[in-house]
Amino acid sequence: MTDYAKFQPWLDWLDPRHEQTLDRLKAWSAINSGSANIDGLAQMADAILPAFAELDAKTSIIDLPDGEAVSPAGDVVPVRFGKILHFHKRPQAPVRALLCIHYDTVFGIDSAFQTPRMVDDNTLNGPGVADAKGGILTILNALAALERSPFANGIGWDVILNPDEETGSMGSAPFLAERARTADFGMIFEPALADGTLAGARKGSGNFSVRIRGKAAHAGREFYAGRSAMVAAAHCVSALHALNGSIGDATFNIGKIDGGGPVNVVPENAVVRFNVRVASHDERHRAEAAIANIINDLNNLDGISAELHGRFGRAPKEMAGKTRDLFEWVRELGGDLDLDIAWKATGGCCDGNNLAEAGLPNIDTLGVRGGLIHSDQEFAKTDSLIERAKLSALILMKAGAGALPASFMKTEN
Repeated sequence: MTDYAKFQPWLDWLDPRHEQTLDRLKAWSAINSGSANIDGLAQMADAILPAFAELDAKTSIIDLPDGEAVSPAGDVVPVRFGKILHFHKRPQAPVRALLCIHYDTVFGIDSAFQTPRMVDDNTLNGPGVADAKGGILTILNALAALERSPFANGIGWDVILNPDEETGSMGSAPFLAERARTADFGMIFEPALADGTLAGARKGSGNFSVRIRGKAAHAGREFYAGRSAMVAAAHCVSALHALNGSIGDATFNIGKIDGGGPVNVVPENAVVRFNVRVASHDERHRAEAAIANIINDLNNLDGISAELHGRFGRAPKEMAGKTRDLFEWVRELGGDLDLDIAWKATGGCCDGNNLAEAGLPNIDTLGVRGGLIHSDQEFAKTDSLIERAKLSALILMKAGAGALPASFMKTEN
C-alpha cells in the first residue's frame, strides 16, 4: 500500500522485543493453567497483569459465576472458573476493536507435559506456546506499538483474556457477547497454521451429557426386576452415531460413557457424553431436534428415564458478509509485510464463533504460527512472534488512521 511508510517506524520498533517476548513465552508456558487448575490460572493472571501494565489501560479482574457439569455418577455438580482479565482504553474513540484470546490450556495439573524446550533454532515446544500464550504476547506487542504511534487516538480497544475457552467459554460467553456489541471489528489470537494460513469458516459446536437412570437389581436373583441404564446408554450411543451423515456435514462424536459397577448388579446409572459439530444454523436446529427425539425414545423404554444436559456453546461462523470483507482487507495489509494471507475452513471452533454470533465481524487466527496443539508436540515458530505482532499492529494503526472500511463501522454503540 502506498502509505505503508508512515506506519513502518512503529512496526520496526517491535524488532528488538523478540528476545524478551521469547523469554516471557517460555516462562508463561511453564505455568500450568489448565482450565480446571484455578490456582494455576491465578498464577498465570499474576504473570500477565504486570506485563500489560505498560499499556496504561484500565484493568478489570472479573469473577465468573460457577457453571454446571454432570459427574460420572450422574449428579449435577458446580464447576469453578478462573477470572476474566479485561483491559480497555479510549472507549469514546471513533473506531473500536475487540481483541480476545484465552489463557487457559487443555493440560491438567497432573499432565506430564509441563516444560517448554527449544526443538531447533526456530521451534519452541511447550504447553500453550501456540494455543494461546503466544497469542497473548502478540496482543501485548501489537498494542505496545500502537500506543507509541500517532494513530492511537483514533482507535479504542478492549482486550479480553478468558480462563475457560478450552472448555467452551461457558462462563465468559455473556461478557464476550456484551463487549462484541460495542466494537466495530474483532481480532482473535488463536494460532495460525505453521505456514501462516488462517482459519476461515468454522463449525459450531455443542457438548452434551445424557443422564440415564434405570433400576438396580441383583444380576442373579432378580435380573428381570432390574432396568439397565448401561443397556439404555448403548441404545443412546447407537442412535447418536447413526445420525452421522444424515444431517448435512454435522458430526456426532461419542466421547465417553460413565456408569455401571459390579458385574453382579444391574446398573442403575449411566452418563453418555458427546460432541456435535455443525456447519450451519440449519444443521444445528436439525441436530437439536434429532437429539430430542432420541431422549424421548429413551424415556419411553420401560423403567428408564433420561435427561439431556448441555447445549451448543458455539454457533457456526460462516465466511460471508462483513467477516469475508475483513479477511480481504487484512489480506491486503499483509502484502505490506510480505505475508501471503490465506485461509481455509475448519471443523474447529473458538471465541470467534461467539463474536460472530453476537454480530461482530472478526478474524480469528492472528496469533503465532504453530501446530500440533492439544498434544505434547505443540509448537510455536519463534520467528512469528514479532511477525504476527506487526500484522496486528498494522491492522490497528490503519484503523486508527481512519482506513477501516466504512462497511465495518457501527451506526451507534
